[in-house]
Amino acid sequence: MYLKAKDCEEHLPKEGPEIGSIRGLIFDGDVNTYGRGIGAIIVMPQGSHIPFTARLMFDCTNNMAEYEACIMGLEKAIDLRIKILDVYGDLSLVVNQIKGEWETHHPGLIPYKDYARRLLTFFNKAEFYHIPREENQMANALGTLASMYQVKFPNEAPQITIMRLDRPAHVFVVEEVKDNKPWFYDIILFLQKQEYPPRASTKTGKL
Repeated sequence: MYLKAKDCEEHLPKEGPEIGSIRGLIFDGDVNTYGRGIGAIIVMPQGSHIPFTARLMFDCTNNMAEYEACIMGLEKAIDLRIKILDVYGDLSLVVNQIKGEWETHHPGLIPYKDYARRLLTFFNKAEFYHIPREENQMANALGTLASMYQVKFPNEAPQITIMRLDRPAHVFVVEEVKDNKPWFYDIILFLQKQEYPPRASTKTGKL
């Protein structure tokens, strides 16, 4: 299950982004008591973000989840025809294995590394960087959210909308009624015809 959301209406050209433009990819995987989830975010040059997340329905280690998150991000970048990519992850093992600086001995990680490196052939340039975990909070939050969400059906994709609220919920805006009448109009009407204005209440109270 993939959950995709865009935080802007940025249109991508059919032939891919302009040549030489660098995109960023941030990824993270999370294995906890709730389940297994992964998150990846493609950062556009204008600063907008395109997030992706998925819940893993199979058993895997935390290192495998990190590889899954990285591969999901690379595949999405390929779909968007991105050719130059900076990739950021907070697990040095995965970053350095894909870069070829560390050897991969675990039999469960070798297929992941080989597939990730094969995906790199679709890019003109892809650089990998290790970042501290505290700088990877957004991708981590996506992975944690996916790990906690119970996906009951293979094609079930929950839609999550983040609203923007500019005022506290308890603040009410009273719009001024403009009827081109003086402030004492309702008083004169009551004195002449004993009629209350339409918005008036007949309820009385004691102080």
